[in-house]
Formats: sequence, C-alpha cells, structure tokens
Amino acid sequence: MSGHSKWATIKRQKGVADAKRGQLFTKLAKEITVAARQGDSDPQTNARLRLAVQRARDNNMPLENTERAIKRATGSSDAAALIELTLEGYGPGGSAILLQALTDNRNRTLPEVRNAFSRNNSSLGESGCVSWIFEPKGVITVESDKVDAEELALLAIDAGADDVKIEKATVEIHTQPHDMEAVRKTLEEKGISISSAELLQVPKNLVNLDEESALQSLKLLDNLEELDDVQHVFTNADFPDDVVEKYQG
Repeated sequence: MSGHSKWATIKRQKGVADAKRGQLFTKLAKEITVAARQGDSDPQTNARLRLAVQRARDNNMPLENTERAIKRATGSSDAAALIELTLEGYGPGGSAILLQALTDNRNRTLPEVRNAFSRNNSSLGESGCVSWIFEPKGVITVESDKVDAEELALLAIDAGADDVKIEKATVEIHTQPHDMEAVRKTLEEKGISISSAELLQVPKNLVNLDEESALQSLKLLDNLEELDDVQHVFTNADFPDDVVEKYQG
C-alpha cells in the first residue's frame, strides 16, 4: 500500500465508532470555528471555512452543529482562546510525525502529546525537525469499487490533478492546494462520488518499518488521534499489509 499516508487509509478502513464520531464532530466544529474567526462567516467568500464545512458534510456532521460552530466564532470568548499548534517528533523506527492541534490551553496539550510519544518509544522534537519532509497537498479520495480506477485517473489528471494513486480500496487524487476545489467540482459534475477532500501534509518519501516498530507506531498514532486537541496526524511511516491486518485484528 502506497499513497500519501498509510495511516489515513487505515483510519478509513477501521471506520468511525459511535463513541469516536462524537469526538470527530467536536474536532470538525473547532476547525469551522477557527476558520470563521480568521475570515468571515460566509463559506462562499472564506476558502478555509468552505473546506471545513465541506469536510463536516463529508463526515455526515449534522447541519445544526456546523451552524452552531460558525456562530461560536463571533459570539464566544472561548472561541477567541483557541490557538493553532503544529508539533513534530520522531516515531518508532525513525519515522517522522507531524501533528496539528487546536487548543485553548497549550499547557495541557503539550504534556499530553509528549506523554503519548514517550509511552510509545518516541520523542517530541523541536519546531522544524521533520516538517521539511512534508508538503501541503489537496487529497481527494474515491472508493475504488464505485469507479473505473484507470478512467478516473485520466479524468482527474485532465481536471488538473498532479498525481493519482490507486490503492486496494480507494483511489487517491493529489492536487496542488489551490486546485483541489476545482478538481473536486469537475469530478462531481462527472457523477463521481467523493469520499473526502482535504488539505493534508503529504510526506515526500516513506520509511519502511519492521513489524515491531510498525505495531508500536500504529499504537502511537491511535493514541495521538484520541487526544481531544489533536486535529490531524501525519506520518511518513510505511506499514506492511500483514502488520496492518494484525493490528486491526
């Protein structure tokens, strides 16, 4: 399995349990609130907000949750307290980990993240230690059983995509960040059902891990994702398929 992130693919395959769906909605609402606070409350004129609202829709978040998150941006003091953090570190086997957080208390978030790293044979690093390994990309995901993957790849490239990666269960379409919305719109006009479309940090290269390091890395990534303040986790770790199946089992 190749692609921008084995971890993102693994998360999609695992699905989202009801207990975790509530946590996901909370994280989506935070992103909507911050996006609305930084720009304006109209998704049509605020690109970041438009993407956040679309991601909420892709994840079936109720419309009233979205509307409440937008209102919170202008009418709540706790919304103004939310700050964005980018944290970096080294995972098992020398893999790079980059995470993005939204928090109202960095003195709570930093120890929680540091503890997750230390409990999994890993270490939180200094700013800039691994960020150079990643680059921002638009990543559009389509379930491969719903399309002709080769035909979709040609259509996506014609629409402006940089690259297309065909996986076992999904087709990943990579774009420049500013091209993602246009590519998505073109595909949807052609009747393609989009599973997700996000601006992500994609590793420029992948690091192969042995079974022990891979299992420990998967546990670390899960632990980080479970933290309420962590919005996104990215890694350049490449996990063997048999290890992924063992972990999911």
